[in-house]
Amino acid sequence: MAIDMVERFLAALSPHDRELVQQQPHAEQVRLADAWERELAEDTDLDTLSELSPPAAESEAAARVVKGRFA
Repeated sequence: MAIDMVERFLAALSPHDRELVQQQPHAEQVRLADAWERELAEDTDLDTLSELSPPAAESEAAARVVKGRFA
């Protein structure tokens, strides 16, 4: 898995969530970034948002992944 995917995932997070994820081991960061990619690819609601604002769709998907992991 490319490190740039992890960097893209981190960039899509809010500062608070980014800090939470950065405190995790690298393997967990990669797992979360992979889950983020799946969320973007599989959630049809995000498709519409992505057409309007790709950064907003990426942020929404990243927030969902973090919420699912740390909730």
